[in-house]
Amino acid sequence: MSETAKTPADFWFDPLCPWAWMTSRWMLEVEKVRPVEVRWHVMSLAVLNEDKLDTLPAEYAENMRPGGKAWGPVRVVIAAQQLHGDEAVGRLYTALGTRFHNEGLGVTPESIAAALGDAGLPAELIEYADKDTYDAQLRASHKEGIDLVGQEVGTPVIAVPGPEYGSASEASSSGGGGRATGGKIAFFGPVVTPAPKGEQAAKLWDGTLMVASIPGFYEIKRTRTQPPLFD
Repeated sequence: MSETAKTPADFWFDPLCPWAWMTSRWMLEVEKVRPVEVRWHVMSLAVLNEDKLDTLPAEYAENMRPGGKAWGPVRVVIAAQQLHGDEAVGRLYTALGTRFHNEGLGVTPESIAAALGDAGLPAELIEYADKDTYDAQLRASHKEGIDLVGQEVGTPVIAVPGPEYGSASEASSSGGGGRATGGKIAFFGPVVTPAPKGEQAAKLWDGTLMVASIPGFYEIKRTRTQPPLFD
């Protein structure tokens, strides 16, 4: 791979999730400090949980049910991708997340409509919030991401090329490589708040790649003591 080429980092998100939003803002910092280019993809907490509704807390389950607030944003994002190309996905995600999370306006039709304007996308895309027109494409995008990490996790999912591509290690100054068997290095998370910036963003990226590339490594976790801190 040429010295100027960037490692593609595929990032699957659901706009509803504040923790995925925090991780996505960290990835924008990573783009500034490592040779990485994020490629945005939609996944769906509603799809992930559709067979688990009876085991979820009542309010959360209500959001995941058909017609619940989890469906509208992902349907609008996948419609934007289908009708206006992949480049629209990241722009719309930033606009949605800023309104949902940073500004605290909630997941409402008004917030989605305003986000479309912020992203420079046609207002009529809001009509897809209540339509299943692109649900097949939504489910395919979701499946692509979740198949890399398994059904027991959620959003976000990040994947980078394995060692045969030669770039996973190049993206990390500390030399984190890929899985010995090749393929993609993929993982859920990291879950972090607030989103690290500058050298801290770089260190977290390097370390995440390093541990995720170890065959047989599955999990590091500790209890969250802070809510998402948006800045």
